Amino acid sequence: MTQKTMSKEEYLNKVKDLDTTSEAPKVLENTDFLTVAKERRSVRQYDQNYKIEEGEIRELLETAILAPSSSNLQPWRFLVIEDQAEKERLSPIANGQQQITEASVVIAVLGDKKAYNNADQIYSQIAEKGNMPEDIKEMYVNSILENYGNFSEEKLTRIAMIDGGLVSMQLMLAAKAKGYDTVPMGGFDESEFVKAFDVPEDYEPVMLISLGKGKKAGFEKTRLPLDDVLQWNRY
Repeated sequence: MTQKTMSKEEYLNKVKDLDTTSEAPKVLENTDFLTVAKERRSVRQYDQNYKIEEGEIRELLETAILAPSSSNLQPWRFLVIEDQAEKERLSPIANGQQQITEASVVIAVLGDKKAYNNADQIYSQIAEKGNMPEDIKEMYVNSILENYGNFSEEKLTRIAMIDGGLVSMQLMLAAKAKGYDTVPMGGFDESEFVKAFDVPEDYEPVMLISLGKGKKAGFEKTRLPLDDVLQWNRY
């Protein structure tokens, strides 16, 4: 029996046909963390006429970059795509997903695999605040440069992807707390994106995030039972 499948573009865009949700995204009266985490959904349909001001985008990103990172090296980098012509150019690279062109902005989250080269700048700031003696700072920086400098490309990529995931989740939760909606996207041609948007060679694409004022709430969350994914002490 022949198994039916869909192309990647069909798979990614079929979601909007399957989404029978009629309500708009919930406006949160209470923005405590647990409520925000519970109510965040992946939203794919946006008010195309709603524009988020640059100051608000910067505020969301300032909150996002408070996320933790390996050795505090903060390898995340952001490309904010807000020009409509640029979003249209991105659309085929992202398999024509409608949220690319409808959302206020698309934020490309990237991971700098050579972020360890910023160790002196980062740890000098820590020392200047009096939170680390100068001699300890020097040892930290030298150790980071030696260790990270000898990591394989695969390990550096893994670090960049993990830290990129942490900052991405923080960005999406901050957006929900501020009354905006998001959807993370991995369904795009990474190599084409890098070429089309002149991404530096040391930057690894982590994901694209559409950000805007949602029109439909998106799918209600369905998760595996906790006990299906939980084990205590060891497997």
